[in-house]
Amino acid sequence: MLKNNLIFFMPQMVGGGVEKNLYIIANSFAKKIKNVYLITSSKNFNKNFKNIKIINPKFKIWNYLGKRLNYLICLLILIREISNKKNPVVFAFQANIYCIVVCKLLGIKIITRSNTAPAGWTRNIFKNFIFKIILSAADKIIVNSYEFQKDLKKKFNVKAVCIYNPLNIKEIKNKSKININLKYFKKNNKLKILNIGRLTDQKDHLTLLRSVKILKNKYNLNFILLIIGSGQNKKKIKKFIIKNNLNNEVKVIKFQKNPYRFIKHCNLFVLSSLYEGLPNVLLEALTLKKFVISSNCPTGPNEILSYGRGGFLFKIRDHESLAKKMVFYFNNKKILNKKINFAYKNLNRFDYNKSLEKYYAEVTNLF
Repeated sequence: MLKNNLIFFMPQMVGGGVEKNLYIIANSFAKKIKNVYLITSSKNFNKNFKNIKIINPKFKIWNYLGKRLNYLICLLILIREISNKKNPVVFAFQANIYCIVVCKLLGIKIITRSNTAPAGWTRNIFKNFIFKIILSAADKIIVNSYEFQKDLKKKFNVKAVCIYNPLNIKEIKNKSKININLKYFKKNNKLKILNIGRLTDQKDHLTLLRSVKILKNKYNLNFILLIIGSGQNKKKIKKFIIKNNLNNEVKVIKFQKNPYRFIKHCNLFVLSSLYEGLPNVLLEALTLKKFVISSNCPTGPNEILSYGRGGFLFKIRDHESLAKKMVFYFNNKKILNKKINFAYKNLNRFDYNKSLEKYYAEVTNLF
């Protein structure tokens, strides 16, 4: 076991794909490196980390402050920890720009993992110029799709290493067997549509809601849509549901630690995001052999669905196209099983152990 110091930096966790990848990657390093640390202001997820020394701010008040203040306090903790440890390597999962600046000023090696495509960062020319300079200072940048890698090179002229998200197929299948209590979703003969994601502008739930409004009013389709997630847009989403008389067709429940058991009972999984990185939920849906319809957003869905061979893609914000594709799926389920099987067979690209081995090789090269 290596005795080097590895510090993961993730100031704020809300529960989602990024956090899921952090658990998997950090825990895999803890099996091979003796001194693995995590700096975060979030304490609700501590039990997901094994043999990792978690460093949280001592005062609970930080839990109630905004994102930038949480970043600041965690950066101050990072400076303290860097000063107390011999030649640490920092692995940033969040606040990458700030973390790079701190590490370079202190002469510390840093590797970053970018989680969402550059399209979702900023359109400010000055900020993009700053990003370009700072990103190029990182010792290594990891992204999770080849499309993402190309975008980063094109927009910032920065080289990145692509490592796919590690997909634990065995765990997903095992956890999917756990029962759910939602009778209206589990035992219903309607078309069961599922969406999982934070209730934020990025996930663009309103496009999904507008599409199911068409299913009801134009096609008279018998369906139910379950949205799983928590976030700032909850009131906006609920307001749309009530205003458009979709109460009987659309249900919203909070973030679930085990989403796989809900995926198991759906017929159709829909992603309506404006931008992503490599959305885990699509990989999880395909693992459980569900048909996927996704926005063709940057980046990830196109790559996961093999440019449409493993599912349907629609233009972002195009709710009419999404509605038509859902109706087509409903009327042609048997024919479309070929796409499901094709997508499932191609999941070997996201092999759990191979991805973790690549992460280990990239990080240990910096020691």
